[in-house]
Amino acid sequence: MGVRDRVTAFCDRYQLRLPVVQAPMAGACPPELAIAVAEAGGMGAAGVVLDSPAAIADWVARFRAGSSGPFQLNVWVPDEAGADPAELERGTAAARGFLDRFGAPGEPGPPPPDFDRQGAARLDAAPTVASTVVGLFPPEYVKQLADAGIAWFACATTLDEALAAQRAGADAIVAQGLEAGGHRGTFDPDAAEGTSVGLFALLPRLADHIQVPIIAAGGIADGRGVAAALALGASAVQVGTALLRAPEAGISKDWSASLDGLAPEATRTTRAYSGRLGRAAPTPYVTAWSEPGAPTPARYPVQRQLVGQWRRGTPDGLDRVNHWAGQSAALAREEPAGEVVARMWRDASALLAAG
Repeated sequence: MGVRDRVTAFCDRYQLRLPVVQAPMAGACPPELAIAVAEAGGMGAAGVVLDSPAAIADWVARFRAGSSGPFQLNVWVPDEAGADPAELERGTAAARGFLDRFGAPGEPGPPPPDFDRQGAARLDAAPTVASTVVGLFPPEYVKQLADAGIAWFACATTLDEALAAQRAGADAIVAQGLEAGGHRGTFDPDAAEGTSVGLFALLPRLADHIQVPIIAAGGIADGRGVAAALALGASAVQVGTALLRAPEAGISKDWSASLDGLAPEATRTTRAYSGRLGRAAPTPYVTAWSEPGAPTPARYPVQRQLVGQWRRGTPDGLDRVNHWAGQSAALAREEPAGEVVARMWRDASALLAAG
């Protein structure tokens, strides 16, 4: 199937006017951003891994008040327990000791939302897509989604992960290259550093073996990236960092400034924010964790909980928010999200037509 046919089939399936999907960035995807993307012809998104059922319902209500377009709700599938308790305790103690250099902690935060109750809330919300960035939905939930007419987009960083997702019933694979900002979608959290494959090596690898549509993610921030991804076998692209500086995203001034002109090689992969590997801007907090003698961050979700506790205290030098950054951060512009999406597709279309 050629590029035009792949794109047309995908857009028709998901009621899109252009093949651009907003990345579901937890903490940086207010309804206003998703509305802007959907109204421009793409698919909006929310990362709801930390949201209660009530918060999920509220986000969806606000989105639907501004757009009738398609959107996805994204979660992580919880890791299987298996870490040694004594090792977890030692890692937690070391991370706590290191965080002391960044001020005094506040009160512990609330427990994470219940995964099953979140799942029920997603079904009640009836999004166009329910998506996973880590792991696979259990078979019974996949059936519930299918019965409700909700598609499942599963993130994969290797061919083995993509094949597992396809066998499990995923309707599309989000091929995440190492260039992507934020968390890596690697199923095995301990293998993330060793499975870093660039998007333009990953795409043809998947395209040669996967039957469901592929959505390219990682380092795509302009029309050139869109055109290249589609030429390599993708049916659509997913963009995140390219939208972070849009006014609708509403990120902090410090985070936005850290993206301005950020060179690809300057971004860092780090576990300092959550305990799972993610790509971020090289803030003093992030780089401190790679100094000689610094401990390994605690495992997820303990590191995330600890960072939240210190943020609720009297932080000194600790980033107030996670400064996630893809390798194409320098291409992100301070312009409305709808204009970003429209420009990307307009430029990509011209390149594809010229070719």
